[in-house]
Amino acid sequence: MAAPLAKTVRPSRAGTPRASASRLKRNQRGAAALFIVPFFVLFAAVMAAPIIYAVWMSLYQERASSGLGFGGTERAFAGFANFTNALSDQGFRESFLHIAVYCALYIPVMIGAALGLALLVDSAVARARKFFQLALFLPHAVPGLIASILWIYLYTPGLSPVLDWIGALGGSWSFFSDDHVLSSMVNLTAWQWIGYNMVIFYAALQAVPRELVEAAVVDGAGAIRTALQIKVPMIASAVVMTVLFTCVGAIQLFTEPKLFNQRGTASVDTEWSPTLFIWKASFVQHDYGLAAAASLMLAALGVLLSYVVTKLGNRWKSA
Repeated sequence: MAAPLAKTVRPSRAGTPRASASRLKRNQRGAAALFIVPFFVLFAAVMAAPIIYAVWMSLYQERASSGLGFGGTERAFAGFANFTNALSDQGFRESFLHIAVYCALYIPVMIGAALGLALLVDSAVARARKFFQLALFLPHAVPGLIASILWIYLYTPGLSPVLDWIGALGGSWSFFSDDHVLSSMVNLTAWQWIGYNMVIFYAALQAVPRELVEAAVVDGAGAIRTALQIKVPMIASAVVMTVLFTCVGAIQLFTEPKLFNQRGTASVDTEWSPTLFIWKASFVQHDYGLAAAASLMLAALGVLLSYVVTKLGNRWKSA
């Protein structure tokens, strides 16, 4: 009699390679979500929610309720009235003119000085590079408010040793005059940020192939030509990124004009910059709808500047 056929045992689906790969993918997605979800939670709480709330506030105004003014105020829908009120305000429009002139002076000075110092520190003749990196970066380590107070002290007649030295040489200078207040402000902010951006440029220069620089020197290129035609184009991405961040930061200027205004500088009023206008609308006039509308327009300007700088930078890099 023939032996019965053995029953074929099929491997369980859970033990197949396909099932193992599926479990591995699920585990990977779970681990990725574990790290990504906290970011989105913080982003929603710190960025998205305030922006949405600002948009909502910009569409409403506080108005006196009926009843001879004894009923307090009520929030009423105003549409785009806050935006039109901000744009029709002469101080708000002039604040953008002030900040445009400030950027035209500050950005070339800061970027040019930071790039020049980075090229000098990276040059073959530089000595004590670590010392100069630290020395040039130290001003950025000083908090902006403290740095502004220190420079206000150096600008003040009767207290400033700088003015005493200028007077000893037979000259005279007024840092708070209408003709010099803008350059005084540019000097203050450039002093604080030149070292920071110099470190960024210097770090980017370390990635430039030394063989390329040596080949340029062998071909007869001098130090200046090598720096401008070899090194600077090779760090174009770092330069564009720094210009982008500088533009966005410059339009948000607040601490320096605020201190100059408190110092009593006639040409720097409480609406000198867009951020000062927003501060005044919020904390002096308590017009939060107007402040929200002005903030959104300032943010839109930042986005537009980012787009323009990025497009121009890409063209420069491709050229």
